[in-house]
Amino acid sequence: MELSVWITYFIATMIICVSPGPGALSAMSAGMKYGFARGMWNLAGLQAAIVVNVFAIWLGLGALLVASTLAFDIMKYLGAAYLVYLGIQKFREEPLPFEQIAAQTNFADNTPWGIFKQGMLVNLTNPKGLLFLAAVLPQFIDPSRPTAIQYAILGGTMVVVDVVVMVGYTALASTILRLLKDPNHIRWCNRGVGSLFVAAGGALAVFKRG
Repeated sequence: MELSVWITYFIATMIICVSPGPGALSAMSAGMKYGFARGMWNLAGLQAAIVVNVFAIWLGLGALLVASTLAFDIMKYLGAAYLVYLGIQKFREEPLPFEQIAAQTNFADNTPWGIFKQGMLVNLTNPKGLLFLAAVLPQFIDPSRPTAIQYAILGGTMVVVDVVVMVGYTALASTILRLLKDPNHIRWCNRGVGSLFVAAGGALAVFKRG
Protein backbone atom coordinates (compact mmCIF):
# COMPACT_ATOMS: atom_id res chain seq x y z
CA MET A 1 0.00 0.00 0.00
CA GLU A 2 1.36 3.39 -1.02
CA LEU A 3 1.98 5.90 1.79
CA SER A 4 -0.07 8.55 0.00
CA VAL A 5 -3.04 6.18 -0.15
CA TRP A 6 -2.76 5.42 3.56
CA ILE A 7 -2.52 9.11 4.47
CA THR A 8 -5.70 9.87 2.51
CA TYR A 9 -7.49 7.02 4.29
CA PHE A 10 -6.12 8.20 7.65
CA ILE A 11 -7.60 11.66 7.12
CA ALA A 12 -11.00 10.19 6.18
CA THR A 13 -10.87 7.96 9.26
CA MET A 14 -10.06 10.90 11.53
CA ILE A 15 -13.09 12.80 10.24
CA ILE A 16 -15.55 9.93 10.71
CA CYS A 17 -14.19 8.98 14.17
CA VAL A 18 -14.20 12.52 15.57
CA SER A 19 -17.73 13.21 14.31
CA PRO A 20 -20.15 12.61 17.22
CA GLY A 21 -22.29 9.52 16.71
CA PRO A 22 -23.63 6.48 18.58
CA GLY A 23 -20.09 5.31 19.39
CA ALA A 24 -19.17 8.66 20.94
CA LEU A 25 -22.43 8.69 22.91
CA SER A 26 -21.74 5.17 24.14
CA ALA A 27 -18.22 6.17 25.24
CA MET A 28 -19.51 9.22 27.07
CA SER A 29 -22.32 7.27 28.71
CA ALA A 30 -19.88 4.61 29.92
CA GLY A 31 -17.49 7.26 31.21
CA MET A 32 -20.29 8.92 33.18
CA LYS A 33 -21.73 5.71 34.56
CA TYR A 34 -18.64 3.61 35.24
CA GLY A 35 -15.71 6.03 35.28
CA PHE A 36 -12.68 6.03 32.99
CA ALA A 37 -11.13 2.64 33.88
CA ARG A 38 -14.31 0.57 33.63
CA GLY A 39 -15.41 2.61 30.64
CA MET A 40 -12.50 1.07 28.74
CA TRP A 41 -14.49 -2.17 28.51
CA ASN A 42 -17.11 -0.28 26.51
CA LEU A 43 -14.34 1.08 24.28
CA ALA A 44 -13.06 -2.47 23.74
CA GLY A 45 -16.54 -3.51 22.63
CA LEU A 46 -16.74 -0.62 20.16
CA GLN A 47 -13.42 -1.65 18.62
CA ALA A 48 -14.37 -5.34 18.50
CA ALA A 49 -17.39 -4.36 16.40
CA ILE A 50 -15.16 -2.41 13.99
CA VAL A 51 -12.95 -5.49 13.57
CA VAL A 52 -16.03 -7.65 12.90
CA ASN A 53 -17.33 -5.15 10.33
CA VAL A 54 -13.99 -4.94 8.50
CA PHE A 55 -13.77 -8.73 8.42
CA ALA A 56 -17.34 -8.96 7.10
CA ILE A 57 -16.55 -6.51 4.31
CA TRP A 58 -13.41 -8.47 3.41
CA LEU A 59 -15.58 -11.59 3.11
CA GLY A 60 -18.06 -9.69 0.97
CA LEU A 61 -20.88 -9.70 3.53
CA GLY A 62 -20.99 -5.91 3.51
CA ALA A 63 -22.28 -6.09 -0.06
CA LEU A 64 -25.45 -7.77 1.24
CA LEU A 65 -26.30 -4.75 3.36
CA VAL A 66 -25.65 -2.44 0.43
CA ALA A 67 -27.71 -4.51 -2.03
CA SER A 68 -30.57 -5.73 0.16
CA THR A 69 -33.13 -3.17 1.29
CA LEU A 70 -34.68 -5.71 3.67
CA ALA A 71 -31.36 -6.54 5.36
CA PHE A 72 -30.53 -2.86 5.68
CA ASP A 73 -33.93 -1.98 7.16
CA ILE A 74 -33.81 -4.84 9.67
CA MET A 75 -30.41 -3.74 10.96
CA LYS A 76 -31.43 -0.08 10.88
CA TYR A 77 -34.53 -0.57 13.03
CA LEU A 78 -32.77 -2.93 15.43
CA GLY A 79 -30.03 -0.34 15.87
CA ALA A 80 -32.54 2.47 16.34
CA ALA A 81 -34.48 0.48 18.94
CA TYR A 82 -31.30 -0.34 20.84
CA LEU A 83 -30.20 3.31 20.93
CA VAL A 84 -33.62 4.40 22.17
CA TYR A 85 -33.47 1.68 24.84
CA LEU A 86 -30.06 2.94 26.00
CA GLY A 87 -31.43 6.48 26.07
CA ILE A 88 -34.40 5.51 28.23
CA GLN A 89 -32.12 3.60 30.61
CA LYS A 90 -29.79 6.59 30.88
CA PHE A 91 -32.70 9.01 31.32
CA ARG A 92 -34.06 6.94 34.22
CA GLU A 93 -30.67 6.29 35.82
CA GLU A 94 -30.47 7.15 39.52
CA PRO A 95 -28.30 10.27 40.09
CA LEU A 96 -25.62 8.75 42.31
CA PRO A 97 -22.28 10.42 43.17
CA PHE A 98 -19.30 9.05 41.27
CA GLU A 99 -17.80 7.38 44.33
CA GLN A 100 -20.99 5.42 44.95
CA ILE A 101 -21.29 4.41 41.29
CA ALA A 102 -17.68 3.20 41.22
CA ALA A 103 -18.35 1.03 44.27
CA GLN A 104 -21.31 -0.74 42.65
CA THR A 105 -19.66 -3.62 40.81
CA ASN A 106 -22.07 -6.39 41.75
CA PHE A 107 -24.81 -5.62 39.21
CA ALA A 108 -24.96 -7.61 35.99
CA ASP A 109 -24.74 -4.61 33.69
CA ASN A 110 -21.69 -3.35 35.58
CA THR A 111 -19.62 -6.43 34.82
CA PRO A 112 -16.78 -6.03 32.30
CA TRP A 113 -18.59 -8.39 29.91
CA GLY A 114 -21.84 -6.44 30.21
CA ILE A 115 -20.09 -3.13 29.51
CA PHE A 116 -18.18 -4.72 26.62
CA LYS A 117 -21.39 -6.06 25.05
CA GLN A 118 -23.08 -2.66 25.21
CA GLY A 119 -20.27 -1.01 23.24
CA MET A 120 -20.11 -3.85 20.74
CA LEU A 121 -23.86 -3.85 20.10
CA VAL A 122 -23.90 -0.08 19.56
CA ASN A 123 -21.46 -0.37 16.66
CA LEU A 124 -22.73 -3.69 15.29
CA THR A 125 -26.33 -2.46 15.04
CA ASN A 126 -25.39 0.80 13.34
CA PRO A 127 -25.69 0.14 9.57
CA LYS A 128 -24.43 3.64 8.75
CA GLY A 129 -21.01 2.67 10.12
CA LEU A 130 -20.93 -0.52 8.08
CA LEU A 131 -22.12 1.33 4.98
CA PHE A 132 -19.30 3.83 5.43
CA LEU A 133 -16.75 1.05 5.66
CA ALA A 134 -18.30 -0.84 2.74
CA ALA A 135 -18.20 2.31 0.60
CA VAL A 136 -14.75 3.54 1.63
CA LEU A 137 -12.51 0.53 2.29
CA PRO A 138 -12.65 -1.02 -1.21
CA GLN A 139 -11.53 2.28 -2.73
CA PHE A 140 -8.19 1.97 -0.93
CA ILE A 141 -7.64 -1.69 -1.80
CA ASP A 142 -5.29 -2.66 -4.63
CA PRO A 143 -6.79 -5.89 -6.07
CA SER A 144 -3.47 -6.78 -7.70
CA ARG A 145 -1.93 -7.27 -4.25
CA PRO A 146 -2.93 -9.53 -1.34
CA THR A 147 -6.12 -8.03 0.06
CA ALA A 148 -6.00 -9.56 3.55
CA ILE A 149 -2.98 -7.55 4.65
CA GLN A 150 -4.46 -4.38 3.13
CA TYR A 151 -7.74 -4.82 5.01
CA ALA A 152 -5.73 -5.54 8.18
CA ILE A 153 -3.80 -2.28 7.76
CA LEU A 154 -6.91 -0.22 7.05
CA GLY A 155 -8.91 -1.87 9.84
CA GLY A 156 -6.04 -1.50 12.28
CA THR A 157 -5.70 2.17 11.39
CA MET A 158 -9.36 2.79 12.09
CA VAL A 159 -9.19 0.95 15.41
CA VAL A 160 -6.16 2.95 16.58
CA VAL A 161 -7.70 6.28 15.57
CA ASP A 162 -11.07 5.39 17.10
CA VAL A 163 -9.41 4.26 20.34
CA VAL A 164 -7.68 7.63 20.73
CA VAL A 165 -10.89 9.54 20.01
CA MET A 166 -13.12 7.39 22.24
CA VAL A 167 -10.59 7.52 25.09
CA GLY A 168 -10.97 11.29 24.90
CA TYR A 169 -14.77 11.10 25.00
CA THR A 170 -14.69 8.64 27.92
CA ALA A 171 -12.18 10.70 29.88
CA LEU A 172 -14.16 13.89 29.31
CA ALA A 173 -17.41 12.31 30.52
CA SER A 174 -15.83 10.65 33.57
CA THR A 175 -14.15 13.95 34.53
CA ILE A 176 -17.45 15.79 34.29
CA LEU A 177 -19.11 13.20 36.53
CA ARG A 178 -16.32 13.46 39.12
CA LEU A 179 -16.91 17.22 39.28
CA LEU A 180 -20.67 16.88 39.71
CA LYS A 181 -21.78 16.53 43.31
CA ASP A 182 -25.36 17.81 43.25
CA PRO A 183 -27.81 14.94 42.48
CA ASN A 184 -29.95 17.34 40.43
CA HIS A 185 -26.99 18.21 38.22
CA ILE A 186 -26.16 14.54 37.78
CA ARG A 187 -29.80 13.76 36.98
CA TRP A 188 -30.00 16.41 34.26
CA CYS A 189 -26.64 15.34 32.85
CA ASN A 190 -27.94 11.76 32.62
CA ARG A 191 -31.15 12.98 31.00
CA GLY A 192 -29.18 15.04 28.51
CA VAL A 193 -27.11 12.04 27.38
CA GLY A 194 -30.22 9.85 27.39
CA SER A 195 -32.06 12.32 25.18
CA LEU A 196 -29.12 12.32 22.75
CA PHE A 197 -29.32 8.51 22.55
CA VAL A 198 -33.05 8.68 21.79
CA ALA A 199 -32.43 11.40 19.19
CA ALA A 200 -29.69 9.30 17.57
CA GLY A 201 -32.08 6.34 17.46
CA GLY A 202 -34.76 8.48 15.84
CA ALA A 203 -32.31 9.82 13.28
CA LEU A 204 -31.18 6.29 12.46
CA ALA A 205 -34.78 5.09 12.08
CA VAL A 206 -35.52 7.69 9.39
CA PHE A 207 -32.12 7.41 7.71
CA LYS A 208 -32.37 6.59 4.02
CA ARG A 209 -29.55 5.56 1.75
CA GLY A 210 -28.63 7.92 -1.03
